[in-house]
Amino acid sequence: MGGGFQGTERYVATPELTAAVNAAVILSRPLLIKGEPGTGKTLLASEIATSLAKPLFEWHIKSTTKAQQGLYEYDAVSRLRDSQLGDARVKDIHNYIVKGDLWEAFDSDVQPVLLIDEIDKADIEFPNDLLRELDRMEFYVYETRQTVRAKHRPIIIITSNNEKELPDAFLRRCFFHYIRFPDEATMTHIVDVHFPGLKRELVREALAAFFALRETPGLKKKPTTSELLDWIKLLVAEDIAPEALRGTDSRSLIPPLHGALLKNEQDLHLFEQLVFLNRRNAR
Repeated sequence: MGGGFQGTERYVATPELTAAVNAAVILSRPLLIKGEPGTGKTLLASEIATSLAKPLFEWHIKSTTKAQQGLYEYDAVSRLRDSQLGDARVKDIHNYIVKGDLWEAFDSDVQPVLLIDEIDKADIEFPNDLLRELDRMEFYVYETRQTVRAKHRPIIIITSNNEKELPDAFLRRCFFHYIRFPDEATMTHIVDVHFPGLKRELVREALAAFFALRETPGLKKKPTTSELLDWIKLLVAEDIAPEALRGTDSRSLIPPLHGALLKNEQDLHLFEQLVFLNRRNAR
């Protein structure tokens, strides 16, 4: 492992997160990652692959995804069409077995990183349907009567947005880590990585306005790290002065270019109301 995962130049990983990644690798268990949207859960897998120089396979889960699709699918429709056309391919059923992301990862000649992204989007039985495969690192293909075994146990990263509870049997097999929202010091480091050489005053004022906005009571969707980075990019592009982000009370002004931070009309309306109340009380 060459010392294990330590983060990358573009991905600021806390000591707790790097310890969790390396613990999951040592235990040969999937790493289940939870955390607020925008805390880098999905990006983590690609950064681990980059850091450890390993191939990456990504399985992005939707509400309609079935566990079987990660293993393989039998394309019976294509086989029927080819048989009607007299195609010689129909004689070999292997031609109609479509490998899923799990099979592709199992086939890798070197240990890969496998991302199972947003597992909680699927049916509640989805995680349980993968237990055997993730435990034994093998599965059976009924159509071809073959057993597919992993050449190397993948480093498995599973993300969840907590949309639904995951089964206990599944949780027992995972190493768990919750990515906490970055504090101001960590966020400053993240901003420095993405915008090296940015004026300290602009970083300070932008972060003060950002964290004040996140603390607004009743906010439906708090702005995330990715939205902060978008906002700072706009501030730089528009050459917004640090003073424009500062008021006598940092909560009393709507930040310029706030559309990068506030993503629905309820939050914008709430913030406008708070600004009005703060100004009225200040008189």
